[in-house]
Amino acid sequence: MTINENKNGDTAELLISGRLDTTTAPQLEIPLKECSKTCKTLILDLKDVEYISSAGLRVILIAHKLMLGVGGKMNVRNPSAFCRQVLEATGMDGVLTII
Repeated sequence: MTINENKNGDTAELLISGRLDTTTAPQLEIPLKECSKTCKTLILDLKDVEYISSAGLRVILIAHKLMLGVGGKMNVRNPSAFCRQVLEATGMDGVLTII
């Protein structure tokens, strides 16, 4: 998994590519927690995520809750077809803001 971060003021965008699974989810958790301390808007771009497991979903949900807890917001942008299918199958598309 690769994570590229772009910051613009109080908005951070994380572009994630590869597999988001049990092995890689902890790598993503670190920048997500940091963003919740310094950002008002967090955007996760998932267009290049080829696979996401329950561990990946858990980290995304943690980020969502962290951002809400600090009065911020999180958006999921461009989920890949596989990610969109998983988000819909798990009902997370009703919890997360997908743009």
